[in-house]
Amino acid sequence: MSPNQVVENMVHVGETKAKLPIKDLLIRGGLAGALLGFGTTLAFTAEIQTGFGIIGAILFPAAFVMIILLGLELVTGSFALIPVAVMEKKATVGQMLNNWFWVIVGHLIGATLYAVLYLIGITQLGHVTDHAMITKIVTVAEAKTLAYKSLGPDGMFVVFVKAMLCNWMVTLGAVMAMTAKSVIGKIVAMWLPILIFFAQGFEHAVVNMFVIPAGMILGADITMGEWWLWNQLPVLVGNLVSGFLFTGFAIYFTHKQKEGKSVFGLAKPKVAITNTQRN
Repeated sequence: MSPNQVVENMVHVGETKAKLPIKDLLIRGGLAGALLGFGTTLAFTAEIQTGFGIIGAILFPAAFVMIILLGLELVTGSFALIPVAVMEKKATVGQMLNNWFWVIVGHLIGATLYAVLYLIGITQLGHVTDHAMITKIVTVAEAKTLAYKSLGPDGMFVVFVKAMLCNWMVTLGAVMAMTAKSVIGKIVAMWLPILIFFAQGFEHAVVNMFVIPAGMILGADITMGEWWLWNQLPVLVGNLVSGFLFTGFAIYFTHKQKEGKSVFGLAKPKVAITNTQRN
């Protein structure tokens, strides 16, 4: 698929997402939240078993692949896709905000549900307290909140920047899926940027909707306010800024062309064709 075709697909997908009913946004957002929880625990399990975090990062994209191939809703991807549909006047700002709100609600429901079910499994309904995964989840949850809080304003800036770095790659994953037509081509294209983000410990809003509540359930010393102030809200904003600027807008701006003019209405230069060139 050419870059121009990819941009056309971005606009089409963004329009479709913006016009989904609330029921579908909740269901698809809920399933996506749960699947990213599955991917996170898979990555943590692989790291614990092998001692190498990179192994977990290599495996984590499986969850993202399932989300994209099944046409589910991932708000971090929509941060890049729906704004381009709005810029093309295929969707409204109200529809965009409606999508983001209800998908986030769905993510919270799905991620929390998976957290509860998963913790029932590894703790055997509270009878096991020394499972290695318990320590891992609590440690990660506290690192994603209390560690930033300890830095004060600097911590807020750091978590915001790490969220930007994360969704730069995640949105590229969603767009890269459009560069191929075969399933295996889509999988390979998606896998690469998702591996890059997870391997470097950047901040993804939906992953955090699983791991921080799971840590809190397991006894992490985190309050609801600390979760939202020192992670969830700044991460959502950071994910939004980079998803829109570095992927959605940037790719749209450089590749989207219309008949006889660029997307911003500037005329394309006309090239004179000589008789030799015609022949």
